[in-house]
Amino acid sequence: MSSEHPGRRPGRSVGSGPRGRFPLSLRRRPVRWERQRPTWREARPAVIARALKRAQARPSGNWYVMGATRDIRADRPLARTVAGREVVVWRDAGGRLVAGPGVCPHLGAPLRDSPVHCGTLVCHWHGLSLKGTPFAGWEPLPAHDDGVLVWVRLDDVGGEAPLDAPVVPVRPSLPGALSAVYQGEGTCEPEDVVANRLDPWHGAWFHPYSFVDLTVVDAPGTGRADADANRDRDGDGDAEEGFAVDVSFKLAGRLVVPVRAVFTAPDPRTVVMRITEGEGQGSVVETHATPLGPDDRGRPRTAVVEAIVAASDRRGFAAARTVAPALRPLMRAAAARLWRDDLAYVERRWQLRSAGRFPG
Repeated sequence: MSSEHPGRRPGRSVGSGPRGRFPLSLRRRPVRWERQRPTWREARPAVIARALKRAQARPSGNWYVMGATRDIRADRPLARTVAGREVVVWRDAGGRLVAGPGVCPHLGAPLRDSPVHCGTLVCHWHGLSLKGTPFAGWEPLPAHDDGVLVWVRLDDVGGEAPLDAPVVPVRPSLPGALSAVYQGEGTCEPEDVVANRLDPWHGAWFHPYSFVDLTVVDAPGTGRADADANRDRDGDGDAEEGFAVDVSFKLAGRLVVPVRAVFTAPDPRTVVMRITEGEGQGSVVETHATPLGPDDRGRPRTAVVEAIVAASDRRGFAAARTVAPALRPLMRAAAARLWRDDLAYVERRWQLRSAGRFPG
């Protein structure tokens, strides 16, 4: 609980509960940053490490997030290096998503720089044409578009038993939702990104411009978080353990939006924050970590691809969807501000780990 209001969940001063008439609340007596309750005793390294270990033991089916669905254009492929392998993705003449190596099998041209004409990727060095089927030594890779993100399956990289499709978290219905995708990169490994997201205790301390009155009400194995995660699981019969958090999203001054959110890790490279109570119930923020390969100094690079899928049953939300093109850049900017800090956090974690000096 927040130290300013013992015995009461913070940020419930306006409206009639989590789904009351008013989605906003007014903090009566805001606490200065340095006076908020310390969370370092609760953020036990062993708890985070165990949650990370459980995430790493879950199957991914060798699927890796490439980027946003909206990034696929008609005139050029979506390209990314995944675990040191160049990969390109585009749509063929029938609109089918296709993927394959980003190196031309003829003389090694970078296909990321080649154009797409009428669904055919044409190598700009010598004109070799690829329609998404095996040809001249080029072999396609399994690809998946979930409506928000594009995935590629790399069995020789993942080394797991392959799955027909990636483990996509349950989301609000896309036609009634507002979505945006942030993408960034850091010098770290995927586990550092996942560990960052499995440490909700740092939110109000490290991101005071976005979060206030944060309390982790349950950690994995303690009951409530597991029940919330079980309720929101995707029906596969395996409940994910989660961190349940009461937190208020800061809007301006003392105006906040209080919610309860649960953080879960459905696969080794993904953490999902789902709002389970309060405004935007059912909305999710998915953080996906994709290994890119080493930089010129041999250090690992990882892409952070974060999908925000927001929904609400309030009438005003339908109006917000009509101006989605204007709102998406604002949503990405908000995520970028958070990840500017969190990438420094995960890079520091990797530096300490690689030097054998990470605590715990």
